[in-house]
Amino acid sequence: MGLGTLTLLLAALAAASGTLSDTGSSRPRLDLVSPSDGYHGLVREDQRLVDVSPPIRAVGAAVCGFRIVNKHHGDVPFEVVSTDASTGEAVIQARRPLSCEKRKSYRFEIAAVGCDPGPQVSDNVTVHIEVEDVNEFAPRFTERSYILDVDEGRLYDEIVQVAAEDDDCSPKYGDICRYEILSSDQPFVINSQGTIRNTEPLSYEKSHNHILFIVAYDCGMKMSDKVTVTIKVNRVCHLGWKDLPEHVEYAPNSGAVALFPDATLDMCEVPCAVDRVQSKISLQTSHIGKGCDRDTFSVENQRRLCGADARAVDLLPSPTAESQWTRPLPRDHGHESDEVFQFDGTSTAVVVPPSVMEPQLGNTFTISVWLRHADHPGQDKHVKEHVLCNADDHRMNRHHYALFIRNCHLIMLLRREYDEANLNTFSPAEWRWQIPQVCDDEWHHYSLSMQYPDLTLTVDGRPVSVEPQMHEVIDDWPLHSAPDLSTRLAVGGCWQGSESRMKHIFNGYMAGLSVLRGATEKAEVLSCLHSCSESLQAPDVQFLLPGMELLANNDMTEVTVEGSNRTHIQSLFRKIAYVNSREFPTAGRRGLKVITNLVCTNGKMVKIPVVDSYVIVRQPRYLHIAVNGTDNFSDDYEQLKTGVSVFPDIRVLAGTDQQEMNAGRSVGHKLDKCAVTVYPPLNPEHEELTLNQRLLDSFQLRAKLNKDGLVVYGPGQPDSYQEALRFVQYTNRKPAYYLNRAFKLLCSSMSQRFISNEYVQTLTVIHPARRTEPPKRLATAAPPAAQDDEPAAAAAAAPAQPEVEEAVPPPAAHVQDARHHVQLKSWTTGHQMRSAGASHAVTIIIVVCIGFLVSMIVLGVIRIRAAHRRHQDEAADAEMAWDDSALNITVNPMEEDAATAGQPAAVDDDSSDDGSDYDSSDPDDDEEEVPPPRKQLEWDNSHLAI
Repeated sequence: MGLGTLTLLLAALAAASGTLSDTGSSRPRLDLVSPSDGYHGLVREDQRLVDVSPPIRAVGAAVCGFRIVNKHHGDVPFEVVSTDASTGEAVIQARRPLSCEKRKSYRFEIAAVGCDPGPQVSDNVTVHIEVEDVNEFAPRFTERSYILDVDEGRLYDEIVQVAAEDDDCSPKYGDICRYEILSSDQPFVINSQGTIRNTEPLSYEKSHNHILFIVAYDCGMKMSDKVTVTIKVNRVCHLGWKDLPEHVEYAPNSGAVALFPDATLDMCEVPCAVDRVQSKISLQTSHIGKGCDRDTFSVENQRRLCGADARAVDLLPSPTAESQWTRPLPRDHGHESDEVFQFDGTSTAVVVPPSVMEPQLGNTFTISVWLRHADHPGQDKHVKEHVLCNADDHRMNRHHYALFIRNCHLIMLLRREYDEANLNTFSPAEWRWQIPQVCDDEWHHYSLSMQYPDLTLTVDGRPVSVEPQMHEVIDDWPLHSAPDLSTRLAVGGCWQGSESRMKHIFNGYMAGLSVLRGATEKAEVLSCLHSCSESLQAPDVQFLLPGMELLANNDMTEVTVEGSNRTHIQSLFRKIAYVNSREFPTAGRRGLKVITNLVCTNGKMVKIPVVDSYVIVRQPRYLHIAVNGTDNFSDDYEQLKTGVSVFPDIRVLAGTDQQEMNAGRSVGHKLDKCAVTVYPPLNPEHEELTLNQRLLDSFQLRAKLNKDGLVVYGPGQPDSYQEALRFVQYTNRKPAYYLNRAFKLLCSSMSQRFISNEYVQTLTVIHPARRTEPPKRLATAAPPAAQDDEPAAAAAAAPAQPEVEEAVPPPAAHVQDARHHVQLKSWTTGHQMRSAGASHAVTIIIVVCIGFLVSMIVLGVIRIRAAHRRHQDEAADAEMAWDDSALNITVNPMEEDAATAGQPAAVDDDSSDDGSDYDSSDPDDDEEEVPPPRKQLEWDNSHLAI
């Protein structure tokens, strides 16, 4: 037997032996791709069944059970339970309740046990099981309560830090994620670390202690029981005022409002014995209007309210058609106050037209102006800044009079003219004042009243005392004669005649510049012009006790109270109030500053920290202005010639309550202007508007009239304006040239801060119509029917004409007879006659025949013209108004003798485009000239619009 045969035999025997062994003694195995990875399970601590991955399954042999064969860490509270013996599947479940807090994970090995005798057991496989936490415990604080002390008046970064714990085993349920303060309206906050801090300084007076209730939340948002935190406030004494509000709100028309009703002055830690306490409160309003809330009306209207002399000339008016010279100046266009003009120091200066004011001031006058001027560091002290200057217009640079600023001095220059004084005599010519108001960059009202040689300066309503260190007067020679020279008055600069340019430009702000010649303003008027609508209100003198003192400035923007003790000063201080009497105040912020000093018995002064606060003035209600009445009316020629009332039933209402306005009740708010605009503009030769001047004077109103309309202005009640407007009369001496007139009315208040609706009144002119016989269906082409007073023979003399069929046209708006006696039809579109008494016009369409009929028509015209010559003047106005906006006129040849026999009518025909030598006469001319022979006119109605 060979070697190869022996090998094959041995292999066969081995195979047979293996087959017998598998058949008789097979064992199970756990179905895993990688047995080394084992099984991984997850189970909630409140459940028994373990979620195992991958599922447990035994293969290779019948399985009768599973066993835990290796316990790595003591007792294992799990068991492997077979769920299906036929498939070898099993699950792991806990034998008792689990606790993540006691043990979070388990590791052991399992094996499958076969059913064959033996028994046969599979290889061991490791099982890893994690116990999942359940949020079964709520957080709890480490302390039962917290009690601590803090000082008043401080902001702490950390007052106390509270802490809470949670017994759950996982970070999700075992960590503290948030703290919360359950107590509402407490000035404290707490962060996620449990740190408590205050959001505002604590006050012992408000609360001696604060009790807070705090809770904690774990990350699963399970809340703890609340814990109490008690914060005691320790009183700390600081020298100064307490309980002063940060700001005070003021509602318009609310009267006087106390600023610091609960103010308390602490006087601890004073290093000396206190003799007196002084406290000054200041109201800061320099940013409002011209220094304070005084600008309810324009400067011009304010002058009228204060009773200023009406002869004063305004040299800085708002730009209008009559005052164009101020238009180039930069200005504030806001409606909260009157206009303020800005001058830049280089180019912004204007020349006042000579017609505005006489060139010389004379010996008695008053110059008034609002100025805001600041110091300009580094500027040459010799630089002049002119407010007003009257100088030579050419060749020379003599300044006749001027008001200017130089080196923060206010200077008035007044040179005597050659005919006013002895040329060899010195006389006062320059007055200088050195006062702090000139360069403090605040608004001030200056008034210079001259009664030569005495000049009085009034600043902010108070005369400036004449002291040597503040005031000086310089003498000079009178000006010499220069007959060939005139003067030029400039505002904001001075005209240099030799250079023909402006120099010495003012750098600042200016408003309300006026000059009164021949008189001086009264002191009470100057005080009124500066008076302010807002101020502080001091306590009444009845509250003054021995040891108390009360001081205030003239403007009531500073009030000082003094007392010998803390009680006195507090009593007066709490009664200081803010008041704004303006009906519609400027909304915004007004600063308040409190300065307090303690005067010791040894004369030493202790300063208390300054307190800053402010007043907020709320936005006022809107002023509604309503203008209404009859929109349209009509009048005939005779009424228009004598004058008609434009606004006979006008109503003007003003108020803040819309319901009262709708009910037609005016609550008495003042207006300052009503403007009437006429469209198209008036023809001054025969049209005019008039007012009842006596009525205006009784209401203290003024008026300006021009071809564009009129303006009634001045502070007045709506009823006064209503009555004045009802007496506005429109007169037209030649009404035939017009169909209608439109009058637009607009009223306003407070320099157009509040504006009414736009009210339009339309006046329709009723043109008289000629009476004619009714048209017939079959008529003879003949001249127009004779008037009632025409001789019957005139009509009978006309030659017979062929019969033609005639259409009945619609009625014409008005009819005009030309002097050729051809009846001209004027069609008006878009206008209807509203008078019931107007006669019914009958329109006749003239059929013009070509050829021989032309001669017959001309002869008829000539004969009728002769019969009506005596009535021509009376009917001219009534028959001249006709609307030719849609007519075309064609000129036809005409017989020479026929053209010269009659005088052609003067017709204003703007639409004629035939290029003929026909020349319309001026409708305004009262005299008429007989023109040279003209061509006969006939109508081309191919473009006539009906």
